[in-house]
Amino acid sequence: MWKKCRELFVYREMIKSLVRRDLRGRYKSSVLGFLWTFINPLCQIIVYTVVFSNIFRMGIERYYLFLTVVMIPWVFFSSSLSGGAMAVVSQQDLVKKIYFPREVLPISFVTSCFINMLLSMAVVFLVIVCSGNGLCLYALLYLPAVMLVEYILCLGFAMVVSACTVYFRDLEHIMGVLMMAWIYLTPVMYDISFIPENLLPVFRANPMTPVAAAYRDILYYKQAPDMQSLLTALFAGVLALFVGGAVFGRLQKNFVEEL
Repeated sequence: MWKKCRELFVYREMIKSLVRRDLRGRYKSSVLGFLWTFINPLCQIIVYTVVFSNIFRMGIERYYLFLTVVMIPWVFFSSSLSGGAMAVVSQQDLVKKIYFPREVLPISFVTSCFINMLLSMAVVFLVIVCSGNGLCLYALLYLPAVMLVEYILCLGFAMVVSACTVYFRDLEHIMGVLMMAWIYLTPVMYDISFIPENLLPVFRANPMTPVAAAYRDILYYKQAPDMQSLLTALFAGVLALFVGGAVFGRLQKNFVEEL
């Protein structure tokens, strides 16, 4: 474990280079360019707000804000898994030509998505300021911890799906369908209090449930997140990272042959 961490540290410049390349190439040749970083989540927020405020009425005050503070983190999670599935396959030429720790690929991809989320958080704070809801500085102190927990969780899952996709290419498409379903099992568009009591265990088994609740507590309710839930999410993230690292390490031995 420590040997792998030291090796990854040695290749830190490669990770930085891949992150920069991904961020620059994400919207290359598009007219609006980097503005799509803000336009994509804004469009999703507008659509969901119109639907759930006017058609499926939620009865939640400032629903647009209620949705915004969790939608941006959800986009990070969704893109890390659905796009992360191709993190190794998309770099097959690099994998075949030179040696480097293959974990660099999912790490660089998830880090790129994470930076994209940090930039998109400007949308969240803009909406908060415009809404007049305000911020609690004490609650904001917990925000970096919540982001770190989500990053660890995303990286663990990305390790698994990126390695498995090398052997099972259909997983790329399966992940797209899975993420469409997963958002409805996470309290992104509704409050967890809306869930029937008999279904709560299913929703609480979702590692993104406490993460989504933590973002909402900090940015919408202006209060410190529930520490027990946050620790549960951290445990799930660390477990996912260890399992992901083990699965990736086992499967990477035949990457060149499979690619």
